[in-house]
Amino acid sequence: MSTQTSTQSGLLSKEREKILACVHCGLCLESCPTYRATGNENDGPRGRIYLMRAVEEGKLRADSAIFERHIDRCLGCRACEQVCPSGVEYGNLLELSRAEIRAAKKTRGIAYTLQSWVLRYIWPHPGRLALLFWSARVFRGLRLAWLALETGIPTLVSRRMALALALLESSRPVRIKFSRNDPDATGRAPVSEGIERNASLFTGCVTAGLFDRVNNATLRVLRSNGFKTEIPEDQACCGALHLHSGDVEGARQLARRNIRAFDSIESPIITNAGGCGAMLVNYGHLLADDPELAERAVSFGSRIKDIGQAIDLGTSNESACHLEGGPATYDASCHLLHGQKASDAALGMLGAVIGKDFVTLAGSDVCCGGAGVYNLLEPELSSHVLNEKLDNVKASGAKILATGNPGCHMQIRAGAMLRGIDLKVCHPVEIVDAYYQCSGLYED
Repeated sequence: MSTQTSTQSGLLSKEREKILACVHCGLCLESCPTYRATGNENDGPRGRIYLMRAVEEGKLRADSAIFERHIDRCLGCRACEQVCPSGVEYGNLLELSRAEIRAAKKTRGIAYTLQSWVLRYIWPHPGRLALLFWSARVFRGLRLAWLALETGIPTLVSRRMALALALLESSRPVRIKFSRNDPDATGRAPVSEGIERNASLFTGCVTAGLFDRVNNATLRVLRSNGFKTEIPEDQACCGALHLHSGDVEGARQLARRNIRAFDSIESPIITNAGGCGAMLVNYGHLLADDPELAERAVSFGSRIKDIGQAIDLGTSNESACHLEGGPATYDASCHLLHGQKASDAALGMLGAVIGKDFVTLAGSDVCCGGAGVYNLLEPELSSHVLNEKLDNVKASGAKILATGNPGCHMQIRAGAMLRGIDLKVCHPVEIVDAYYQCSGLYED
């Protein structure tokens, strides 16, 4: 057996043209959070593409330490794609590189082995996944994570342990409230009020498991905007965690389940998680070689809309309600911004109801360092990226931060908790929901 055959799956070889599309100009480097953090060429998109090319040409083993290390250290934020003059599809090449590593290296560290086990034996099974999240909610509800963190023991034992507990504690609900400026004033109704439409909701696994309040707020806001919304029971995880870990086939299996679950509903599919939305939009590419579902996957992806794209609140003006506990700011989920390209819509939705209580966040388009479970697998680099975000939050003076992805939510709030920063974190739709309640736009 040849060296190349024994150390790589050939996935990168199929994408040689995409690798060669990179002209190595370096314009991507300053957009890359990990390159800015380390200054290492191999921690930037250009350096990683050099490594991918070396593997594709058989000059470097896919299971080599240097390839694994620098591919693993990538956040996958895809900010580099936005500045690339050659249109390199870096995100796709990254996923294939991780698949190459997975195929070539059968044994890895404990954290990666545990991740693979959970994704294979728990995540695709609704009953097991529901039990996992139920257990997490009970642990959270009893405030056991908070109590453990208060003792300081987890921090002494392991940085990962402290962060894991903080992430769970950070998913607890926060209260967002508006107060009436004028008791007799009528809240501004949605621009689309009175228009009846159909939609379906993609509930997401982490959102449904730990942030069900976001799904409930989404349903209320959609209903107030004239949507009759269905929730297909057979939907599953979007597959993003599998794809990001190199399990391409696992991601495809989940994609097939979701396409079939939503097949009978001819309406927009609404998402409220940027990571899920970017993955769902990408199903056409993921299943391009599937003879049965290739065309349906493209059609499915074209129906995906973030909640911010689905509703029209008009422009900001003086309203009947004032946000309490502000000011508030907005941090863009990388995948909502670069993958789904819907961040402006979410910001517009938020700004329409906050008005003067909104403050701008410097670097709002820069990754927070969460990236799924990256914060647990690469805690030091993740923390470096997060601290820059938290410094900007402090400088903004914001007391409330809205972001459209559960992973970003937990990363930023957990970081704020561990640094002692007083910050509420929520989804933009939760703010719209609270505004609607204050304004009397919901029926009793």
